[in-house]
Amino acid sequence: MGQWLMPFLAIVTHEIRFLWASWLVRLWLIGTALLAFLTTAGNWGQMSSALLVASLLFSYLVFPWFLVVFMLGISPVTGTRLDALADGILSRPVTRHEYLLAAWVARVLVVLGVFLVVMIPATVIVVAAKRPVPADDVTWYGVIAALGVVSLVLTFLVSVSFLAGTLLRKPLFAVVILTFVWFPISMVMHTFSLEEFSPISLSQALPTLLRTPWKEDALADASRTNAQDLQAISDLGNSFISALTGGAPVKQRPAGFFERGDYKDFALTRVILGYGIPTLAVLGLTLFLFSRRDL
Repeated sequence: MGQWLMPFLAIVTHEIRFLWASWLVRLWLIGTALLAFLTTAGNWGQMSSALLVASLLFSYLVFPWFLVVFMLGISPVTGTRLDALADGILSRPVTRHEYLLAAWVARVLVVLGVFLVVMIPATVIVVAAKRPVPADDVTWYGVIAALGVVSLVLTFLVSVSFLAGTLLRKPLFAVVILTFVWFPISMVMHTFSLEEFSPISLSQALPTLLRTPWKEDALADASRTNAQDLQAISDLGNSFISALTGGAPVKQRPAGFFERGDYKDFALTRVILGYGIPTLAVLGLTLFLFSRRDL
């Protein structure tokens, strides 16, 4: 066990140092911290705690940070790194599975590290501070569950990008394919309000999760996502789309898009299984394909 663990940890440590030294991770850390600050400051006296925390998590689930996660996940098995990887595997007692698992663990740790370093302080400030808005019934259980669910989605995105990099081998092409596949699938799943499969629906259901109490017998007394919540999240989505396209902000939401239900039947177990099982399946498929490809 120790003989296997030492090279594994060495690769993990090397990959983490390599990632933290890259400008992509540094700029992402600065960008996500700046966006979190602007979102919090701009809605400090307007949004309730549940909606404000949900708006902070929106950028990780829907747009734009999933693109950075894709780029970080693809790089270990594509491009110029593949040549160095082939020499390392052929000249050292490191198997393909050991390298790939170590690279995957390192990228998951870096992605979750950037996410949690920014979101934990921001969420604590939003929930614990006295703000000029009516008191909201956000629970610490809901906060922990929401951060955990978003972390699981980010882990799934890293795994999917690993698979795309293994199949396509060209980083830019893999990112383009992932982007054009990921959004349509999310939109289709969102049509049926499947938060366990669509990040868009999950972002819409976050206020419900954030207000979930520790004890199930108190669940009936917790406030659920209402029409006002959905309107605010809709406005947030419209502002992102308007900024992306360069158009004027949309004053009215598209009919039926963010009003597919109030997620009263939200189940944390379904969400965990909905993203957890595909993550394990995608990682297993990546290991299988990578073990059979020519280096």
